[in-house]
Amino acid sequence: MYQKFQATQIFTGTELLQDQLVLITKQDGTVEGIVGLEDAGDDIQSFEGILTPGFINAHCHLELSHMKGMIPTETGLNEFVKQIVSMRKVEEGLIQDAIAHAEQEMIANGIVAVGDISNTTDTLAQKAKNNLAYYNFVEIYDLDPLRAPEKITAGLAVQKQFADAGLLASLIPHAPYSVTFALWKLLTAHFGSHTITMHNQETPAENEFFENKTGDFLNMYKRVNVALDFFHATGLSSLQSVLPFFKKATTSILVHNSFTTAEDIKAVEKEMPNTFWCLCPNANQYIEKTMPPIELLQNNQANIIIGTDSLASNWSLNILDELKTIQKHNPSISLAEMLTWATINGAHALQMDKTLGSFELGKKPGVVLIEGLSNIGNLLHTSSSKRIL
Repeated sequence: MYQKFQATQIFTGTELLQDQLVLITKQDGTVEGIVGLEDAGDDIQSFEGILTPGFINAHCHLELSHMKGMIPTETGLNEFVKQIVSMRKVEEGLIQDAIAHAEQEMIANGIVAVGDISNTTDTLAQKAKNNLAYYNFVEIYDLDPLRAPEKITAGLAVQKQFADAGLLASLIPHAPYSVTFALWKLLTAHFGSHTITMHNQETPAENEFFENKTGDFLNMYKRVNVALDFFHATGLSSLQSVLPFFKKATTSILVHNSFTTAEDIKAVEKEMPNTFWCLCPNANQYIEKTMPPIELLQNNQANIIIGTDSLASNWSLNILDELKTIQKHNPSISLAEMLTWATINGAHALQMDKTLGSFELGKKPGVVLIEGLSNIGNLLHTSSSKRIL
C-alpha cells in the first residue's frame, strides 16, 4: 500500500533533514508524510545520499535536441543565433528521435517538469505522452514592426495545438532585442494569468544596443536585412527598456541574466514582484564562457530557479550538472539553497507547486536520489542523480 524511503538526508523542497527519517508515499508516489524511523514500520528502502523532490527544468528548448554537438563552444551569442537559424531544419524523423531521447535523458536524471520553448509543434507528439509535465512557451519574435499582427496570429495557432492536446501553453517574447515595440503591444494582450518568460541580457551587446544603438547587434540586423529606422536608443538597459510591457505578466521568468545589474534587479523587484530569475550556467559557459551574477541576485533576495537550455547549447539536460557548475564558481552557496532553486522555486515559477516541488502531503513530486557527495555534503564532479519514483 505504501512505499517507504530512507536516505542519509532528505531534502523536503525547503530544508535538508538529517537521517533517521523516512519518506512515505502511496504506490503512485503521492506523499503521505515524513516520519521518524521508529514509526515507519517495515519494508523501508534505504539509500546512501540525499532524497529530493523531482527537479524542475525551468528553461529548455527540446525541439533543438537534434543539434547536440553541432555548434562549437564559445562562439558568442550572435554567431550562436546565426548557427541555430541555419541548422533548425533537418529530416523530421531525426528531430523526433532526438526529442524522444532528450526527454528520456531528463527523466533519468530526475527532472519531472519542464518549461519548454516551442517555436514549432515538433515536440507536441512526444509531450502528449505525458511522461513529464510541460509548460510550453510559444516564442514570438520578429524584427519588422509591420509583421507584428501576422506573428501573433501564427503564435496563437501553435498555442491552440498545444492547448487542444491538454498541454499548458502561453505566448511569450523571445528577447528584448528580437521583439519590436509594435509586437510587444500586441503580445501583452495575451499574457493573462500565464507564466511569461524571456531570454534576458545574455551578452553586453544587448544592453549597448538599447542604451546607445551601437555595438555588435547592428551587424546582426544588417545580416538579416532589417533597417533600424524604427528603433531609437532608450538610454536604458535592454531589460528596463521593455519593462513597461513585460511587467504586465502575472508571473514571469527571466532567463540567463548574465549581464544584469543591481539597478535592473531593483527595477524588476519594484514593478514585478512575482518574477523568477532562471540560471542556465552551462549554456552561459557553452556560448559566452561567462556566468550569471548569482551572488548579486542572492543579495537582492531574487527568486532563483534553474534551467538547462538546449542540447544545442549544453552538454547535457541535467539539473545536477547545472548545480555543479554553480558550486564550482560560487562555493559558498549551500547545496540546500541550490536544491530549493531546482525544486519548489521552479514549481512556483511554472505554476505547478500544488503538485510538484516539495514533499508535502498530497503532492506527487517524484523522488530523486543524489549519490556520490563529498564527506561534507558537497557535490563532486562524479555526483549523480536518478529518479527512483
